[in-house]
Amino acid sequence: MITVFGSINMDLIATTERLPKPGETVAGNGFATAAGGKGANQALAARRAGRYVHMAGAVGKDSFAADALSLLDAAGTDLSLVRHVDGPTGTALILVGGDGENMIAVVPGANGQVTPDDAATAIGGMSEGDILMLQLEVPAAAVERALSAARAKGVTSILNLAPLIPDAARLGRLADIVIANETEFERLAGQDGMDAQAREAALQRLHAETGQTLIVTLGGDGVIAIRDGAISRAQGLKIEPVDTVGAGDTFCGYFAASLDDGLDFATALRRAAVAGSLACLKSGAQPSIPLSEEVADRI
Repeated sequence: MITVFGSINMDLIATTERLPKPGETVAGNGFATAAGGKGANQALAARRAGRYVHMAGAVGKDSFAADALSLLDAAGTDLSLVRHVDGPTGTALILVGGDGENMIAVVPGANGQVTPDDAATAIGGMSEGDILMLQLEVPAAAVERALSAARAKGVTSILNLAPLIPDAARLGRLADIVIANETEFERLAGQDGMDAQAREAALQRLHAETGQTLIVTLGGDGVIAIRDGAISRAQGLKIEPVDTVGAGDTFCGYFAASLDDGLDFATALRRAAVAGSLACLKSGAQPSIPLSEEVADRI
């Protein structure tokens, strides 16, 4: 079983010919809403990969709450660990210019009310061998409590080290498996501007210190990881991306689902890398169709 402990958002997306300058108003040419949040995105990906998933987090008591949970609900995700709290559901305000550049403001809303007690409740129903997936869009104290409780129960914890909050490196040391992009991994390692050789050396150094499984996603260059002293690599598909938003969340969800399905580490990495690539061919952080059959056909 997989429990995802993290954020649930509603994304409000406007498109313009160009982004406004400070104090300027520009005309928009499109508007859309989409369910989002890194936690919800990862839970949906794991569910669409065919595994049973609990989502743990919080939404507000507002008109966005039902829409923010709609895709998870439709996919059959267990939402019994989602609290409805006073105040707004988490919201991302996204402005996209004609050249693809964007401006984003995230209002945590209910995500900011997730507590260490919520973490304890979420872990309380888990058993040894279950998988806990976390990110850093809910308060650090809640993430820390979840990681500590998971370790005490023998639950495998996977922490996606995003977004880069001040406590990211410290919290990263508490997880069994850490997934980071290049920038996030540099923060974890305390070393900026790594080339490929320096990155591999840092992976080996951190792994020797902590014994953790470490995974670094490299965009079009695939994935590098270390587990049980051995370096592994996996390559996604060679594609022309349509939209890379949510590709990392898709990777995380499919990786967790693959481990939960009993696949070996190398296969789980490869399956997740392919899923992340396929997500880039679809517009939106949560693709509207399942990727499971496509992924199976391409690994």
